[in-house]
Amino acid sequence: MSSIERVTVIGAGTMGAGIAELCATRGVLVKLFDLSAEVASSARQGALARCDRRVEKGSLERTEREAIAARFVNTSDLRDAVQDTQIVIEAVPEDMTLKVKVLKSALEQAPTTALFASNTSSLSITELGSRLGVPERVIGLHFFNPPPVMPLIEIVRGLSTHADVLAKASAFVAQLGKEQIVVNDSPGFATSRLGVILGAEAMRMLETGVAGVADIDRALELGYRHPMGPLKLTDLVGLDVRLAILDHLTREIGEQFRAPVLLRQLVRAGKLGKKSGVGFYVWTEQGPVPNPELAR
Repeated sequence: MSSIERVTVIGAGTMGAGIAELCATRGVLVKLFDLSAEVASSARQGALARCDRRVEKGSLERTEREAIAARFVNTSDLRDAVQDTQIVIEAVPEDMTLKVKVLKSALEQAPTTALFASNTSSLSITELGSRLGVPERVIGLHFFNPPPVMPLIEIVRGLSTHADVLAKASAFVAQLGKEQIVVNDSPGFATSRLGVILGAEAMRMLETGVAGVADIDRALELGYRHPMGPLKLTDLVGLDVRLAILDHLTREIGEQFRAPVLLRQLVRAGKLGKKSGVGFYVWTEQGPVPNPELAR
């Protein structure tokens, strides 16, 4: 199977920027589209700044840095972004209506051979494919933050996803140098379903005074060899993202996924984790420290 040479990423937020950086680093020409030219440009500049730091440390050759820069294109012109692409990957917020809207626009202008992938962490790939009218060409590619570093990509097969599309997606993940799991479309897939239930229980433990933020996280880090505790991970993912997933899983599966009151309060207060500077931790230049407002 021939390798993928041209990819479009829609949405230049944290995940979209990271996915684009990963693709460019692995030799793929990537066009990062965002309605805001400024946001797309900033995402590219951030990726190249990280490359510059690697050059300074000696872990990346200057010539390869320049090659990555040449492969990483930012644009606010959707036709330019998708006209010769092989895979479109959407990385917009977790809203089915929004995802359908942006992918329909891309579908109208992309080659008929292009695959359409969603980076959704919980929404139905089967529903997305059905609403786009090309269910056989739609698949889930669930990346983890930060995409250039995290080793796993979760491939989600919709009810009507064609076997050839699954095979191409699997080969693409291998091309990116990532490990993969393949799951059938279901609410929360495998990773989000397991991750949010653990995170929600950690929040309930905090609410009821079982232990503090740092000790709850250290219980999993040291007792079970988790690289990061569930509360710190929630801060990195985004408390608003975790809340949206829990609300979706509550509707789809049941009350065991009902979001803790504390999580909803923090989101309403705009304390969304690392991206806002405060969540379960306060994110300082020296590193994260437990949020003193949550001390019990």
